[in-house]
Amino acid sequence: MALNWKDYVKAADYEIAEAAEGQLTKIRAIAENIGLTDDEVLPYGHYIAKIDYTKAFNRLKGERDGKYIDVTAITPTPLGEGKSTTTMGLVQGMGKRGLKVSAAIRQPSGGPTMNIKGSAAGGGMAQCVPLTPFSLGLTGDINAIMNAHNLAMVALNSRMQHERNYDDARLAKSGLTRLDIDPTRVELGFILDFAAQCLRKIVIGLGGKQDGYMMESKFGIAVSSEIMAILAVASDLKDLRERLGKIVVAYDKKGKPVTTSDLDVAGAMTAWMVEALNPNLLQTLEGQPCFVHAGPFANIAIGQSSIVADRLALKLSDYHITESGFAADIGFEKFWNLKCRYSGLIPNAAVIVATVRALKCHGGAPIPSPGKPLPEEYKVPNVGQVVKGCENLLHHVGIVKKSGISPVVCINSFVTDTKEEIEVIRKACEDAGARVAVSEHWLKGGEGALELADAVKDACNDVPDFKLLYELSQPLSERVEIIAKEVYGADGVDYSPEAAKKIKAFEEDPDTKNLGLCMVKTHLSLSADPTVKGVPKNWKLFVRDVLIYAGAGFVVPVAGAITLMPGTASDPAYRRVDVDVETGKVKGLF
Repeated sequence: MALNWKDYVKAADYEIAEAAEGQLTKIRAIAENIGLTDDEVLPYGHYIAKIDYTKAFNRLKGERDGKYIDVTAITPTPLGEGKSTTTMGLVQGMGKRGLKVSAAIRQPSGGPTMNIKGSAAGGGMAQCVPLTPFSLGLTGDINAIMNAHNLAMVALNSRMQHERNYDDARLAKSGLTRLDIDPTRVELGFILDFAAQCLRKIVIGLGGKQDGYMMESKFGIAVSSEIMAILAVASDLKDLRERLGKIVVAYDKKGKPVTTSDLDVAGAMTAWMVEALNPNLLQTLEGQPCFVHAGPFANIAIGQSSIVADRLALKLSDYHITESGFAADIGFEKFWNLKCRYSGLIPNAAVIVATVRALKCHGGAPIPSPGKPLPEEYKVPNVGQVVKGCENLLHHVGIVKKSGISPVVCINSFVTDTKEEIEVIRKACEDAGARVAVSEHWLKGGEGALELADAVKDACNDVPDFKLLYELSQPLSERVEIIAKEVYGADGVDYSPEAAKKIKAFEEDPDTKNLGLCMVKTHLSLSADPTVKGVPKNWKLFVRDVLIYAGAGFVVPVAGAITLMPGTASDPAYRRVDVDVETGKVKGLF
């Protein structure tokens, strides 16, 4: 592809993506260039494919791994600081240097795509394309997750109805034993891939005895499903099947967990997920391979691209770049202590995306709001605010250094940035032992990311001293405190009575005490309060609830007011999305 960035300085993301469509490389050629064989490629049209993971990995498993790089960020503003854009720009920049490079990013959710965050394909001249199918369902992985998840709820409610209506002898004729499910302890709800706040709390089963079991229920957004987390961490189909069977859907009246296996539904759920386990292959605007697999939302889920995508790409590439959700305190922490623990992969470097805008926010400027004009403070130089905001950036540098790998700070450049502001960031980071690069990938694509590409390549020459933050043999509450203190900077942890009771029970249960920790916390602050910026002092993390994702292998402490179903804003993106009825092309996506 040969789009000249100078021709697209004022173009919208979808206009750039549309202009590139006529120059995209066919997906079979992308696959062949990276080393995949024809029978490992399962095309979805000309420019998207699924990759037969089992076949490809079995052929390649003896090959050495390339260098492994994670992209994370500082605590973002509500506008986001360009992590996906940086991932695409870095891949394009390394491609410009003639390196064999690939990326793995997460599939966008319909909720943010049709709301205020956009499709997470990157932006400007650093995108994953084709944009429209990427943003609108791709190859159906999220749909498969919704069907598998909601099937478990169908099985649960049906079982509760029949146990209410039939005696033990009638149940036995159908091969069933009474599970005696407690309707007040149903853990699972339904899922939908939109931000639909009206479904956060509902009542189901209204009507007569044949209309299901009446009880309170709920909807979460699809990508918050435990099945999405399972897709991210599963190593193969056998592992996926075993994990799906361990999902806790409810508890019985004696407090014993009721799983999908108890409901005899785990096999059918797996049937929906067989094709979804294969990673999707797309490309950047400049023709580098980009694997898209698993979903977003690191503040309420694991927020990582899949282990299978990374394992495969590392066999095919000399440099592989994967993306973690939100900032280093959330996404990188889960990459470090969950994903790498389960995959056994050792990263070589981590890129921390920072913007002058975010640093000003942490330095005292008003918090910007999506859909509203940027406050004037962000349009004028203010070195003092940037210096103050660097405290947050350096905290994230410290998080990465604790893992034993090399941090590279990427200053994602905006036209309003000044030389003086850039220099104070560079000096602060270099003094803290981090490499720094200014990158103009949004404006110039790979050409604008050469400094970043060189810094990352240099960092990959360092010998990693990678070490996990905690051992699974440590008590769960001790591990929560370690994360709160060592990663978030808290003084300690407080629990609600309910959360304290749950975590004690999980610690005493041999089936749960050694599971990993998937923390749930706002992405907008190091603390659990999204309004507190910078590096908060003299505070404790308050854990209000503790969930169990037994299939994924997580205990999930919930800090702050986090909902599994986001709401749609008053001026959502769907108001600007439309279709050209003459050409059938979708416009307005970003």
